[in-house]
Amino acid sequence: MKATIITIGDEILIGQIVDTNSGFIAKSLDRIGVEVHEMISISDDKKHILDTFAQLQNKVDIVVITGGLGPTKDDITKKTFCEYFNDELVVNPEVLAHVTELIEGFYKRPISQLNKDQALVPSTCTVLHNKVGTAPGMWMKKENTVFISLPGVPYEMKYLVENEIIPKIIREYKRPYIIHRTILTYGQGESLVAERIEDWENNLPDFIKLAYLPNPGRVRLRLSARGTDKEVLEEALEANIKSLDAIIHDIIVGYEENETIESVVGKLLTKQNKTIATAESFTGGKIASVLSAVPGASGYFKGSVVSYATEAKVNVLGVSQDIVDQYSVVSAQVAAAMALNVKEILKTDYAIATTGNAGPSKGDSDAEIGTVFIALATPNGIITEEFNFGQPREKVIDRATIKSLEILQKEILKIVH
Repeated sequence: MKATIITIGDEILIGQIVDTNSGFIAKSLDRIGVEVHEMISISDDKKHILDTFAQLQNKVDIVVITGGLGPTKDDITKKTFCEYFNDELVVNPEVLAHVTELIEGFYKRPISQLNKDQALVPSTCTVLHNKVGTAPGMWMKKENTVFISLPGVPYEMKYLVENEIIPKIIREYKRPYIIHRTILTYGQGESLVAERIEDWENNLPDFIKLAYLPNPGRVRLRLSARGTDKEVLEEALEANIKSLDAIIHDIIVGYEENETIESVVGKLLTKQNKTIATAESFTGGKIASVLSAVPGASGYFKGSVVSYATEAKVNVLGVSQDIVDQYSVVSAQVAAAMALNVKEILKTDYAIATTGNAGPSKGDSDAEIGTVFIALATPNGIITEEFNFGQPREKVIDRATIKSLEILQKEILKIVH
């Protein structure tokens, strides 16, 4: 089965909002064996919408559309549906009752005609009831293609996808299995990883495909198996992952689809009943941000001091001015003092500290732009490492964030093993 996802809205085309709906819908369809053929963003223009529908007709099995279902005049999807399907809008009593209850019962205000018009749907559509909003979804079929219209509000769209669309597709269509496994690697670039696993990759079965998903400091390896026998696919994936682990065990940190190094580190800290703090300069709290974004982080992450300016390092963290004067604010010595001091202040087992020149100017130090010092205070002492991550600024910050967590992970594993 193939699907196309369409987002409708000028606000997306001009960059006013970012389309997150398509990614969620694509993942949801992929999980049940529906292949997303393409994603399209189009304007709030009736002719544009109609032309797009016509181009997709009988080319794909499912077209999922988000946007244009609001109560205002610029929301034209329902009327366009009627024109494409040669239908007319009628009031759906169940939708009207729901909208009335939501507006008058929950929001405690009189229902307007615009609100009532949300209950207008094409007479031949299957209504997808939206319990978390006023705009219902619509399911309509023409020849060999199903057209599904969903509201653009993300939480409403997600509710309908999870509770209406996916169950209905599963009931009505026979689909192949598509199974993904993601292997997380840290510390080596895409080209080096590819060199190490070239022979392994060349010997993968035809029904398993490998994709490289690189980010600063890490590479995700996604294996995708497609076929009709789920058990065969899972066994083949597990066997090939096992053989891959034998080749690059030193850089693999996780296997779960959505697992990141911060979640891996969090699990290790939780297992060992250890705590962590950060003292950040040029990273500006990003390490603290990714650590604290993991559910359950309060059990091991105690806090952070973002000492961006030199005086903050001296006055808040207690770094000696003599060390700053002797070695420069961008130095291994200052990074070490930051880590040791925040570890003492927040009473943790581990502490990460960063200082460096992320650019575009050098700031309070003469160190070359891109120069970074990362320090890790551990129960057994202090570790400092120097890097040059080049430019641009965003790359330096991202690389340093990932590298800091990688250093932490390796040190914890030394104790574990």
